[in-house]
Amino acid sequence: MTHRQKYHPELPREEEIDLTPSRLSAQKNVVRVFYKDMWDKADLSLVPTIFHPDFTFRGSLGPVLVGHRQFGNYVSWLTETLEDYTSDILELVEEGNRVSGKLRFHGIHRRTLFGEPPTDRRVWWYGAPIFTFDGPLVRDLWVLGDIHGLRSRLAPAEGSALSFDRG
Repeated sequence: MTHRQKYHPELPREEEIDLTPSRLSAQKNVVRVFYKDMWDKADLSLVPTIFHPDFTFRGSLGPVLVGHRQFGNYVSWLTETLEDYTSDILELVEEGNRVSGKLRFHGIHRRTLFGEPPTDRRVWWYGAPIFTFDGPLVRDLWVLGDIHGLRSRLAPAEGSALSFDRG
């Protein structure tokens, strides 16, 4: 089954990759399950099927966490803060026991985030994950997130665009 994202006019038009499970390697399929089934549906029952019990996680919004419980609390917090939380998988690259990619995360801002009160608007940011596998389970997940882009969408009046004019 190929997942096709819903179109949201607030987001740049970028298509997800083909996420048909039979077309993905075992490791890429774990990444698909992690984002499309676990995150997008906030299904924490999948955490033990994806991660070692003492895995390490550095999320796109900055926290460094260890283990299933800390990670589960983070998932619950973020999916409650951003209603209709969605992960768009735009690229996946696999080398050895690592899978990395380009993703776009988005949802409707319903709770205070980075000190900004709810805007009830869809906000988004890009993330670049690196999954490190130990056998069939993920041992470490490190995600670099475009926090500047997210914060500028939470409070657009305060966001400042870079200028490269030298005049």
